[in-house]
Amino acid sequence: MHSTPMNTIEFRVWGRYAMFTDPLTRVGGEKCSYHIPTYEALKGITKSIYWKPTFVWIIDAVRVMKGFRTQTKGTKPLNYNAPGNALAIYTFLTGDPDPGSKLPCVEYQVRAHFEWNRHRPELEKDRIAGKHFQVAQRSLERGGRQDIFLGTRDCQGYVAPCVFGSGVSDFDRKGELGFGLMFHSFDYPDETGEEKLQSSFWFPKMLDGIITFPRPENCTLKKFVGPMAAKQFGAGRDMRSVEAEEAQLEL
Repeated sequence: MHSTPMNTIEFRVWGRYAMFTDPLTRVGGEKCSYHIPTYEALKGITKSIYWKPTFVWIIDAVRVMKGFRTQTKGTKPLNYNAPGNALAIYTFLTGDPDPGSKLPCVEYQVRAHFEWNRHRPELEKDRIAGKHFQVAQRSLERGGRQDIFLGTRDCQGYVAPCVFGSGVSDFDRKGELGFGLMFHSFDYPDETGEEKLQSSFWFPKMLDGIITFPRPENCTLKKFVGPMAAKQFGAGRDMRSVEAEEAQLEL
């Protein structure tokens, strides 16, 4: 019987297209997706399912279910140097057709867990693990609290509960693949306690379709982005308690 800890969720995320890039270099111009999701993109998806500043989501692993395919499309992104839109070519990830819809599809299984944000002592009374776990699970069953995007708003996604490792992946028994230097995540001041924004990089490897992520603080390749202050929260001011969140789900 499969069981998960009371701070862990496992889910399937899928959509027609995905665009996973280094956000430091993707402003304007052409874009070409990485072949695999970044930690930051998966963290954003998990936060769209359920998140509060009381805790931090840690992405443990992702399982790539579909083989790598790309599709190039012409787009009209906002022109940052002049009014109106520019013309650009984007290379998106796509995949084999989904059996249910016969449309191309990317698909991943994700395992993530939450930990208390120790840099938020003012929210200590909201640290009720069982209630947060229940709200996260029920939000996942409902498809998330916010819209799901696979790396960018151009790529609508969907989520549902799953058992991590279940089903068949195109990469089962395919051994190890390396992907070179890739963007991992951002270090935000509300999660690090330092008033600066940093980006982390790493050298990912995939074994039989599964990528196990290092924690952000264990990434040794860092780049300073700029100074940033953490947003201040307080119970009853900018957020509801977890009890109120749970009660809302009962409606």
